[in-house]
Amino acid sequence: MPKDRRSITRDDILSPTDYELIRIDKRQESILAKRFSRLAVGPHAMITFESWDSMWLQIQEMLRIEKGGEAQLADELEAYNPMVPNGRELTATLMFEIENPERRDRFLRTIGGIEDHITLVVGNVTIAAVAEQDVARTSASGKASAVHFLHFPLDDAAIAAWHDGNAIAMVQIAHPNYGHAALIGTETRNYLTRACL
Repeated sequence: MPKDRRSITRDDILSPTDYELIRIDKRQESILAKRFSRLAVGPHAMITFESWDSMWLQIQEMLRIEKGGEAQLADELEAYNPMVPNGRELTATLMFEIENPERRDRFLRTIGGIEDHITLVVGNVTIAAVAEQDVARTSASGKASAVHFLHFPLDDAAIAAWHDGNAIAMVQIAHPNYGHAALIGTETRNYLTRACL
């Protein structure tokens, strides 16, 4: 995985034919990576930490599905490059997963503004999530989106705490209607260090 790469370029993208030759292997790698990059936060929230590899795969899959060629590629690079970690941050996709559409809709109407209540805590350092600004994640009526794209910018103190094996790391959601936390285990932390920092 290209830890030192901070963006995906046109030259990184394979042709549909070439991608098809390695697709099964790359998707298997992604499934294995998700064992370490996914974290349930309470009963309905699943956070997936992103990397260069996960965003590259997403772009390749979108091109495969939509077959939009060069015009689509420019849009996909613009959409997904902001989620490639820059070396001093963790990025994540947060999804609220409730299978029943009516229950999901009712739940999302109770957690408006939740994107402002998400933090990464490492030792004594608390990092507020910064929501990707592509679209509003809470509607004017107060309904939250089911999907949020987040950045956790890390200063020197946060990076030092992250590398301190004794400092506990966790993701917290402290919305009045959804308050949960989840520890980031050692295997996940090691994976994120290798993939992102």
